[in-house]
Amino acid sequence: MVEQAQGSVGGNSDYDAVGGGAAVASVVDLFYRKVLGDPQLAGYFVDTDLTRLKRHQVQLVSQVMGGPVTYEGADLAEAHKGRGITDEDFGQVVVHLVHSLEEHEVPADIVGRVVTALGATQADIVTAS
Repeated sequence: MVEQAQGSVGGNSDYDAVGGGAAVASVVDLFYRKVLGDPQLAGYFVDTDLTRLKRHQVQLVSQVMGGPVTYEGADLAEAHKGRGITDEDFGQVVVHLVHSLEEHEVPADIVGRVVTALGATQADIVTAS
């Protein structure tokens, strides 16, 4: 299960504060360019339907930010089962996400809430030591 970040700016959700769906999609696009360009991580995405994956990631980030979107992808534990993802790999993904959010000038407090919410999924995603 994915937690929703509990922040709001001026009565609006974090999703609204960053510019809504188009902004989240742009962050996710940049995020995957970074991840796929990272030799440590790129191998996890061989034979992956990237269009579908990006759509699910947009849903996930949108939901975490309090947007009017519900994540409809597979259960995170099931989706990552058997992939051999390490804590180091997970941390590297977080670094790319933070940089992608920062490059889109997302305020630090919102970045922090997103990272905290997604960090709560680490136990579901990390399957190797």
